[in-house]
Amino acid sequence: MTAETLILLSMVIPSVGAALIALTGASPNLRETVTLTAAGALFLVVLLLLGRVLDGARPEVDVFQIVPGLTLAFEVEPLGMLFAAVAATLWIVNSIYSIGYMRGNDEPRQTPFYVCFAIALASTMGVAFAANLFTLFLFYEILTLSTYPLVTHKADEKAMIGGRVYLVLLLGTSMVLFLPAIIATGVIAGSLDFTPGGLLAGKAEGPVVAILLALYVFGIGKAALMPLHFWLPAAMVAPTPVSALLHAVAVVKAGVFTVSKVVIYVFGLDFLRETGAGQWLVFVAAFSLIAASIVALTKNNLKARLAYSTVSQLAYVVLGASFANAMGLIGSGMHIAMHAAGKITLFFCAGAIYVATHKTEISDMAGIGRIMPVTMFAFLIGSLSIIGLPPLGGTWSKWFIAAGAVDSGHLFVLGVLVVSSLLNIAYLMPVVVRGYLLPPPGMAPGEKVRINEAPFACVAGLSVTALLCLVLFFQAGAIEELLAGAVSQSKSSVAGGAF
Repeated sequence: MTAETLILLSMVIPSVGAALIALTGASPNLRETVTLTAAGALFLVVLLLLGRVLDGARPEVDVFQIVPGLTLAFEVEPLGMLFAAVAATLWIVNSIYSIGYMRGNDEPRQTPFYVCFAIALASTMGVAFAANLFTLFLFYEILTLSTYPLVTHKADEKAMIGGRVYLVLLLGTSMVLFLPAIIATGVIAGSLDFTPGGLLAGKAEGPVVAILLALYVFGIGKAALMPLHFWLPAAMVAPTPVSALLHAVAVVKAGVFTVSKVVIYVFGLDFLRETGAGQWLVFVAAFSLIAASIVALTKNNLKARLAYSTVSQLAYVVLGASFANAMGLIGSGMHIAMHAAGKITLFFCAGAIYVATHKTEISDMAGIGRIMPVTMFAFLIGSLSIIGLPPLGGTWSKWFIAAGAVDSGHLFVLGVLVVSSLLNIAYLMPVVVRGYLLPPPGMAPGEKVRINEAPFACVAGLSVTALLCLVLFFQAGAIEELLAGAVSQSKSSVAGGAF
């Protein structure tokens, strides 16, 4: 099978899966079999593409030309390959988890849920493999529209309000900031194709470069950089598997992936350093990183606390990209994978607690670790990975980002990273301590605790992702090797240097 065929299949498989899910909705067992089959097939296709990329290939395919200079085209490069691999892997686990959650919680409209989920994965593959800004923008918007019904799944007033915030903010930033940036890039560079070394390198100068970077960074609203982050907490009205999709599999990762890709292939690392146009972004990302963690501390609702944690963790990715050097970009890309595994584990645990006990507030979760020992142990693993402690994946991405800060001369960022990790401990570990050390409410001294875990599919999903946090620690070298290919395409030296 040719690489070109594999690229197209990565989008065709989830799209066809969505159609078949709709057709088999009357039979839940068959519907979910189709979901798992599509997820498994996509994973195999992405795995085959990964082998080609690791061998040095950069597969590409032009689908059709709309007008001269505007082509729907795809190319598989290392950063996009990593993003696609993360999304394809976690779709399988999320699908298994969703079966237990949706059935265990007796959620309505389960067929539309699985249909929109599949469409979201198809658009995610389009974002990951886009060869130019036009293709990326098209699939970026499809991703927004396909996830809106998921955010409003409960169809109550709270869900509809959250959905409006989600849609207005993401579409608004795209149309008002992102699209004008793309048009301006086309006018200045005469092309929209992602270019090694930077599409704008040598073609733009002065304040124009900094203005364009600002339009891109804030126009890519899915990156949830403060102050354009409000859609993310608002979207927490959705069922937990949707929250996992938003935070780990597709939506926010599409945002920070797009920021990184724009830095590498639209501006170029060397060009950004030479112009100094990205100096401001280091400070904005550092602020977002700390401020979101402080807000997380104030939230008693577990999903709300995890939502602001995500805003903070996404800032790590933007921060690494803002250094415009090799170490920062490798750390940035690596954090996409490391955070995905850790955060999906935490959301899976939050959902499992809700299914088993219907508790959502942290203050009500005393003794939950005794009632749900597997779930709370997985929560501990995910938390430690987010904090960045070995031997868990988050250790390495934070280390590379710190090295990028040193290479770029932004030594104050090391203090920011230390404070951030302490804040991570402050808002995550009390959940674990309360769950393990405090007795369940109403429990008499010496009374035996009755274990009550969520359905098996939920426990299996969160166990797999917790294990993935450990596996990624030992596979960081392979991820570094893959990402080094993206960095080398931008002709950046490892040492980098300051802006």
